Amino acid sequence: MAAAVTLAAIANQATAAFIEDSKATLNLRNFYYDRNDKNTDDNRSEAREWGQAFQLNYISGFTEGTVGFGVDALGQLGVRLDGGGRAGKAGTDRTPGQLFPLESNGSAVDNFSKLGVTGKVRFSKTEARIGTLQPKLPVVTFNDGRLTPQTFEGGQITSNEIEGLTLVGGQLEHAVARASSDETSLRIGGAKGAADSNKFYFAGGDYKITDDLTAQYYYGNLEDFYKQHFLGLIHNWKLPTGSLKTDLRYFNSSSDGKNGSASGRAEGYVSNGYWSAGDSKSGEVDNRTWSALFTYSLSGHAVSAGYQQVSGDSAFPFLNQGDGASAYLITDRQIGKFLSAGERTWLAEYSYDFAEVGVPGLKTTITYLSGDNIDSATGDKKEWERDFRLDYTLQEGTFKGLGFSWRNASLRGNTSTNDQDENRLIVSYSLPLL
Repeated sequence: MAAAVTLAAIANQATAAFIEDSKATLNLRNFYYDRNDKNTDDNRSEAREWGQAFQLNYISGFTEGTVGFGVDALGQLGVRLDGGGRAGKAGTDRTPGQLFPLESNGSAVDNFSKLGVTGKVRFSKTEARIGTLQPKLPVVTFNDGRLTPQTFEGGQITSNEIEGLTLVGGQLEHAVARASSDETSLRIGGAKGAADSNKFYFAGGDYKITDDLTAQYYYGNLEDFYKQHFLGLIHNWKLPTGSLKTDLRYFNSSSDGKNGSASGRAEGYVSNGYWSAGDSKSGEVDNRTWSALFTYSLSGHAVSAGYQQVSGDSAFPFLNQGDGASAYLITDRQIGKFLSAGERTWLAEYSYDFAEVGVPGLKTTITYLSGDNIDSATGDKKEWERDFRLDYTLQEGTFKGLGFSWRNASLRGNTSTNDQDENRLIVSYSLPLL
């Protein structure tokens, strides 16, 4: 009897910590998306879509004890309000569209939902997670540019046992697109047919050399496609007037498995890029990409200037199933990514926080990118993009935290990508439940 009472007390205590430290938030996102292609014979790639997303994010605490256990859950629902696909648009049943999955006739579904569950274990300052993940690392970053965010399935360990050093490692097996409920295997841009992989390994860490200087190294390996090494350096320098942030990045990517053999590339394990006719290495990952971005901030103003160089025969490789993905590049912007083989890109950006003139919550950013020297069979190509963003968040009152965002972008060039104009109107609100 005494032992039973003791065990019950311990269980209640552990469960109490699990519940008391839990958090639940309902995130609401109303999203209007308008894309206009300028040089196409039909409207196959154009879109005018409007939807409402509901995202329930539950984060549990950990049970008490030397080893703590917990579970997180992410439930998402997307509801079509208008538009969302047109008859004749290419695709198969449940193909991801811009905001919604598409039926086989190109029309959008009325709604779609997805549920992700993540089990977690904590020991000291080390945490292991398995299930649904949303990594934000140099070698893999989830995309949140539409109605609902992209997620991955796999496992990850994060350790902070050494002061100033964060170590991360894990494996991903599947992805769930931002406009889909279905799990898919992993691949890169250029892959053909059934060529894909269910093994992406990653590891690396961030080390704070000083409070203002952070060094990074990460490794990523998508089996049968590519191996990638990343080096990064981030420095914040407080000046007598204002501050300067320096962000340096270098990627070195090479082939792996089937991508490294002619027979494997014949199966579809190939990368985007440019190779001369008859090149036996055609489709093989071969890429070095480096960039430097400098941002000067003063009294609400921020001015950035950057440069990126892509070298090698292939385009920059990253996890890309063709349904919306992010690359950890300074040039990954609203429409384009500026990562083609040989491409050189200059970037300029200006942003202003209107809190400095008595309007807190209002911010604006304008960005211009110009890329050239893109390798092609008909000579070097070029492209440019201009982005404008205006954000406002209510700072007080009943609807404190209600956010409004207008994002406008134009892309032009003589590459194979169509010239595009794009507008996104987003209204967002987070409601704490626990």
